[in-house]
Amino acid sequence: MKFTAQQIAGILEGDVVGNPDIEVSKLAKIEEGFEGALTFLANPKYTSHIYSTNASVTIVNKTFKPEHNLKTTLIKVDDAYLAFSKILEYYNSVKLNKVGIEQPSLISDSAKCGDNVYIGAFSYIGSNVTLGDNVKVFPNAYIGDNTVIDDNTIVFSGAKIYSETIIGKNCIINSGVIIGADGFGFAPSEDGSYKKIPQIGNVIIEDFVDVGAATTIDRATLGSTIIRAGVKLDNQIQIAHNVEIGRNTVIAAQTGIAGSTKIGENCQIGGQVGIAGHISIGNNVKIQAQSGIGRNVKDDEVLQGSPAIKLSDYNKAYVHFKNLPNIVKNINDLEKINGNS
Repeated sequence: MKFTAQQIAGILEGDVVGNPDIEVSKLAKIEEGFEGALTFLANPKYTSHIYSTNASVTIVNKTFKPEHNLKTTLIKVDDAYLAFSKILEYYNSVKLNKVGIEQPSLISDSAKCGDNVYIGAFSYIGSNVTLGDNVKVFPNAYIGDNTVIDDNTIVFSGAKIYSETIIGKNCIINSGVIIGADGFGFAPSEDGSYKKIPQIGNVIIEDFVDVGAATTIDRATLGSTIIRAGVKLDNQIQIAHNVEIGRNTVIAAQTGIAGSTKIGENCQIGGQVGIAGHISIGNNVKIQAQSGIGRNVKDDEVLQGSPAIKLSDYNKAYVHFKNLPNIVKNINDLEKINGNS
């Protein structure tokens, strides 16, 4: 799909400097721009590239004043970075704007589909499933019985959504995600073996949640595992049974959260963090990457380490840790002096 510089300027409420009729059909970084591409300049470190870029159109801030001749047509806006993000969002919505049911696919007679739904080939839609308006289920996805997926949510190829799951509006479920698998529940027997505890709860995901590729969210033993509105989950995260994650919390890749832990709102959790089960983490908590959390955490704490301590204490301790060989040497020297005196 091609757009002229003038059409893009109209979308962004910007001003064209150059050829308003020049067309673009691709997006590119400014240093890799090519004919027919749209790019942007927001970071001053990349200013030199605007004079050499082959991109047909470049979005810039209104404050930008070229010092040399330009080959590229400019679109001047208040905030180039925000404007380009808007174009990316628009481009993505156009690219993903599929409608209809591809074959072969299996859709239960009892399933209900809203308007403008897309179901890709080789998908399975189980009994009593409800898909809202504009829901998109890409090829090879599995939607289990009695699942509800609300308006404008996208389920990408290869995602598996087990029965009884409830997913809100405007969510993104990426490839390889598994939602609603059994939680890790086993009771030890006298002979040393383990008896599986049935997991009969479900998973509830509220509106505007992003779930990264290959992330797993287990169903509850009883009740629900709950991901509140606005949560953003990176790739390869494990969320165990009966966990609850508060609104607008973001979690980076390879973090694991054990069962029945409650995480508050607006938290930021780094990659490869391990969080023990049956604890409570407050609101606005920041946890640095590779930390281990084994205790309750109050609101607004900033933690690092394993086991994690306050970030300021960790940084002070680390200074001494780096100097530990010299500290030990000094102690040994003092002991020799005292021993000889």
